[in-house]
Amino acid sequence: MATNVMTGANVQQAKFVTGSTMRHVITMTATGSIGLVAIFIVDALNLFYISLLGQLELAAAIGYAGTLLFFSTSIAIGLSIAATALTARALGRGQRGEAREIAGASIAYMLILMIATVAIAFPFLGEMVRMMGAQSRTAELATEFMQIVLPSLPVLGTGMCLGALLHAVGDAKRAMYVTLGAGALTAVLDPIFIFGFDLGIHGAAIATVISRFVLVAIGLHGLIRVHNLIALPSLGMMSREFRGFLAIGLPALMTQIATPVGNTYVTTTMAEHGDAAVAGWAVVGRLIPVAFGALFALSGAIGPILGQNYGARQFDRLMSTMRDSLIFIMIYTLVVWALLALFRNQIADLFGAEGAARDVIVFFCLFVAGSFVFNGMLFVANAAFNNLGFALYSTVFNWSRSTLGVIPFVWLGAHWYGAEGALAGYGLGAVVFGLAAVIVSFRVIGNIGTHDGGDAGTAIPIRTPPAGQSAFTSGKASTL
Repeated sequence: MATNVMTGANVQQAKFVTGSTMRHVITMTATGSIGLVAIFIVDALNLFYISLLGQLELAAAIGYAGTLLFFSTSIAIGLSIAATALTARALGRGQRGEAREIAGASIAYMLILMIATVAIAFPFLGEMVRMMGAQSRTAELATEFMQIVLPSLPVLGTGMCLGALLHAVGDAKRAMYVTLGAGALTAVLDPIFIFGFDLGIHGAAIATVISRFVLVAIGLHGLIRVHNLIALPSLGMMSREFRGFLAIGLPALMTQIATPVGNTYVTTTMAEHGDAAVAGWAVVGRLIPVAFGALFALSGAIGPILGQNYGARQFDRLMSTMRDSLIFIMIYTLVVWALLALFRNQIADLFGAEGAARDVIVFFCLFVAGSFVFNGMLFVANAAFNNLGFALYSTVFNWSRSTLGVIPFVWLGAHWYGAEGALAGYGLGAVVFGLAAVIVSFRVIGNIGTHDGGDAGTAIPIRTPPAGQSAFTSGKASTL
């Protein structure tokens, strides 16, 4: 089991407890962005290749399927957050043996929960697609796409968990290789299956499934061969630790699901304005992660930094990590917004968008993209809540943003100004909840730092557990 002896190897693992927090933020975000954006670029290429087939319903089907995939992927992301937080804290405390057990158990939990998700969702794919507004041939194509891709969700979840564990140990480079390798393979396979084998949208689905196995292969190599960070958990240990894992994983999972809920409402609203508006929203849905991939990567990048410093009781570094992250958000978003506005017409031309679809894309680039300053604030605040023992806060803020910050704004915008108004409402809703979340996150960190050694009032166990017990069951488990 875990040892209290901090060997030289253990100290080296806690790489974020010393050095410039800004440097750690930039390094982790940059490497995370490369791999993450590669995946999103390939996703956009999927839509681009499909658009070359010249059938509007194919692009719309990808839009509907993408929304459902966002749901399933969000579950995997939420569970990966628990793996990252718990492993990083154990490493910060110098307890490498415990970290290895947590890593192994996390992978097992991911597999079990992802298999259950597929079993529950698969029989209802057709109904879910139609609930979002898809009709006739578009609904059939979206359902068929999902029927091919969804069964590979356990593979995707495992790969994402492995990447998260590499982040936890501070190996940003190999975590980048996990997603970069899968993205590169998809980029090669997409045109082969779509055009070479003349499989169209079904070929894109097959290429997606194949690429997910690369995530697992690269991740396992890094964690087993390089870091030796996975220990095979016993059944007794897995049953004993499951509650502690869910204490972070479930709120984080609910947090992640909130975003696709909001996006689904936007999709259904766009559907009221025709397939062209949905196709435009589908392009925007691919453009957002490509353009703002660094912000998505940032939320995952600072998690291990916060987790290790919390485990090491370096509370001043928690505050500096948050401040540096906000500086990064402001500078990055303003630069990207300017570029999107400048090249808005070329982006629309790239996807062959016309009419309502083009209007939606151009409007996003010119106006709505700026709202990601506040989305970035929400992302960073969520990372703080999830890694400091207040995961329920991230759930509350994300669901508030995705309901109160989406539904009334999008409904009013669509009622007054059509599809473009709906998109404007989507952007405006981020302002209030992004600001509120980041203010509360600073208050949480301030309160943690004022307690004696961080013990009183904190939600995370940071003392060494007794022999034979893990941090999850040592009597100071999370009190979310």
